[in-house]
Amino acid sequence: MGTRCLTYVYDGETPIMCMYRQYDGYLSGHGQELANFLNELTIGEGISGKSDLFTYANGMGDLAAQMIVNFKKSPGGFYIHPIDFNQDCWQEYEYHVYEKHVVVKNPTEVIFDGYWSDFLSFTTEKESV
Repeated sequence: MGTRCLTYVYDGETPIMCMYRQYDGYLSGHGQELANFLNELTIGEGISGKSDLFTYANGMGDLAAQMIVNFKKSPGGFYIHPIDFNQDCWQEYEYHVYEKHVVVKNPTEVIFDGYWSDFLSFTTEKESV
């Protein structure tokens, strides 16, 4: 049985996407992959010059689209779900991604709330424990 997780992306305080991962949703799996993805990005408004995919996001909607492209490599495994904070997908973790920080729940208890760079350190520490 897989470790399921949900990843919500927010534009300001408004949720704009929910991505379901069917397996490897634990901190040292999806958490670390998500942290690596986020820490490679710069968020801005507008595009001047040629920006490479996965290095620059033109707002949180663009970040959400790039996140799907980054994680979705084959059929299955990842799905887009309706934004519903009461859904029960047997998720063991929820990742809430904001422009500058991430909140991780387990799924009702907050186990991390901090900046993207601190999230990367947090997932790395959890892997070595």
